[in-house]
Amino acid sequence: MNEMACYLRADTLKIILTDIPVVESNHQAQYSQYQLPLGQLNLVELVLYLPDDILSADIETLCRAAFNAVNIWRKMHLSKPIDSQSPSIDVLVLDIQCQSRMNNGHDIDDKLYQNSPVQRIAHRFANSDLIEASVIDTSADTQPLQIFSWHDWHLHLNKLQTPCELWRFLYHRLGQLHHSTKDYITNSENDSVTGFLNDADFFAPAIAIDNALIKYGLQNEPNSALIAMSLAHKTNSPTRSMYQQHLAQAAVLWSQLSVQMLEAVCKNSGLIKQKTSSDKCTEADFSHWQRQIVDESLFSRHELIRTLYKHPKQAQQLQQQGYVVHQHSYECLGRHYVLIFYGQDAEGQHGKSAIRPNLANIALDVATRLPIAELHHVIVLGIDFIIEAEDAFMDIDLWIQPVNAMTQRERQLTKKIQQLQQNNQSSPAKP
Repeated sequence: MNEMACYLRADTLKIILTDIPVVESNHQAQYSQYQLPLGQLNLVELVLYLPDDILSADIETLCRAAFNAVNIWRKMHLSKPIDSQSPSIDVLVLDIQCQSRMNNGHDIDDKLYQNSPVQRIAHRFANSDLIEASVIDTSADTQPLQIFSWHDWHLHLNKLQTPCELWRFLYHRLGQLHHSTKDYITNSENDSVTGFLNDADFFAPAIAIDNALIKYGLQNEPNSALIAMSLAHKTNSPTRSMYQQHLAQAAVLWSQLSVQMLEAVCKNSGLIKQKTSSDKCTEADFSHWQRQIVDESLFSRHELIRTLYKHPKQAQQLQQQGYVVHQHSYECLGRHYVLIFYGQDAEGQHGKSAIRPNLANIALDVATRLPIAELHHVIVLGIDFIIEAEDAFMDIDLWIQPVNAMTQRERQLTKKIQQLQQNNQSSPAKP
């Protein structure tokens, strides 16, 4: 949820659900709306505080009542996007917490009860059964409300790790709910998310972008890692689990590096909410940068991390001089990365002192030269490998440049003009 915070459209709203029985239960509910790149996620988090001696049948009844209450609330308060290109998904996370009213065999007062230790109940909800029993119309044009226990929801967050993969899983799960397949009803939530990750079409978005990069001439051939991983999924190869482990590790590393990069930007250039009105950088700017970094899929993060960790294996002369690697997002066509590995010679052409002040100019220059009609952001990373004793660290400078929309023809003409200007500058001066 930390990575999704930058997509929050407004402050979390406390809501009142009047249709939940008050007898033997207290509850708190809040609503959050996340405008993710692929759609709108409406998340209701409901906590039920129950006594520890409550019967399982009563818990089941309260869960159904809670599901219906949230369904009624969302029908009255949530407006669905009219544009079919901007879908939405509604999710209820139900956190059932039991508290003891007894203290050494004696009842305790309400204040002590509220502060008494709680225990979360691991409970699985049969979404199809709840939908059938719902008091709300569940016709084909009404989206089912997806319900998760607190444990299952955090299981998915830990396995999927990225906002875009979470969205695709929820959309995949929504399709299963519409069809109410028997296999889905009997599967556990762990089996459900594992099946999504093992699906043969899991890499379809990355393959589409890979083909587009070849079409634009940014690649000569398909990405070999993408071919290997997608083939392992299609053939159910034993190496599939190894690849998934690599994807998960890369996602964690990218998250850690992202935090470091953004904190460094905040510290060095003040790209965060400031107390004085004279500062140009605002919290909105910081959030925009954060969304660009976070909006990467498991495979896209894998490729970025793989590019970074290839550096120690490069030739010593190349490391000494410094070099540039171009990489593209495999989640969003139009987000381009320029990875500048600083040379060890501080005064050289690719030295840190020469490159670091010019990251913004480099981003603008690359944005003009790239022949991608969909280009919308250029992200420049200035990477300094620091070796201390037996440990190696990465110090990364970051600059993110938004790019105005331009047609492919406009980019081609701009590129030709730049080439003509370079030719004129390199030709001998005439009298």
